[in-house]
Amino acid sequence: MDKWREDAAAYVLGALPPTERVEFEVHLAGCAECLVEVRAFTQTTAALAQAAPPLDPSQRLRERVVAAAQAVPPPPSRPRTTELDGSLADGLVFTASRQKPRAVLAPWLLAAASLAIAFGLGGYSVALRRAASEAKTVVVVLGAPDLVRVELAGQPVAPRAAARAFWSRSRGLVFTASNLPPLANGRTYQLWIVTGQTPVGAGLLKPGVDGIAHAVFVPPSDLSTAVAMAVTIEPDGGVPAPTGDKYLVGVVN
Repeated sequence: MDKWREDAAAYVLGALPPTERVEFEVHLAGCAECLVEVRAFTQTTAALAQAAPPLDPSQRLRERVVAAAQAVPPPPSRPRTTELDGSLADGLVFTASRQKPRAVLAPWLLAAASLAIAFGLGGYSVALRRAASEAKTVVVVLGAPDLVRVELAGQPVAPRAAARAFWSRSRGLVFTASNLPPLANGRTYQLWIVTGQTPVGAGLLKPGVDGIAHAVFVPPSDLSTAVAMAVTIEPDGGVPAPTGDKYLVGVVN
């Protein structure tokens, strides 16, 4: 259990690599203790990011803050191995060896956040607020009583692609995809929730160079019962109804 709690602070600050973020969210969907942990770190991070307006600190203040941050040792370097058990479609299950002490990791991350705020780094403060806000939304969705998990499989145009969606009609949708082919200029991936025969656009996706896409959406709450989800490639900005090939499809059970 400790290995999951250790990642909570890094997750809230947006510091986990994409594959580890996927792993953590999959675990988070079934772990009430980690949901509480993430909620607590989210509140702390949000408070730090909004604690004070950006200032132009004096040289003396800079030196004091730097000294305070340096007094908290960073996590010690350690060997880390992460491998994927099967494909993403088979469960997005990862195994990893971690040895970072939580008692060291959390203060270091919070000290770094405090340092940025004290120095008036408005951009980093905004990033902290954004990361905390997204983490809060994820916690709200994954803790929903009506949560549904949907596995999406790659279609012939992208057989290696796979995705997982955590969807709550009342609270939102958390979506992660892997091995998506690169997009051509002027194109985007669009996620659809299929209700009966009518697909409703849920949001747009732009994968990184590694083919991983992660997003949190708030689809219309008045959707009728969904039967499937799909991802297509569409023009930038999205379209009201799908026109492109299906790259991912999954049935809502």
